[in-house]
Amino acid sequence: MSKKNNLAKRKKQHEFDLRREKQDKEKLEKKLHAKKNKMKVDGGGKKKKGGSGFQVGKRKLKTKLTALAKAKAAQAMELDK
Repeated sequence: MSKKNNLAKRKKQHEFDLRREKQDKEKLEKKLHAKKNKMKVDGGGKKKKGGSGFQVGKRKLKTKLTALAKAKAAQAMELDK
């Protein structure tokens, strides 16, 4: 039998590969779990500051609702209830 085809050597190598895959999987799982926990903690404090408006390029455009738009929005809210 050649060195390459040695059964004991192949078996050890296979077990080693399985162990390595399992460790890599556990490592990735821990990393994702830590990332998820971090997102839970960090995500709660981020609230949007400022009022109405949206950004176009470098400028922030202010938007104001007209009286008609406010009335339509109020009517739509009443319909939802």
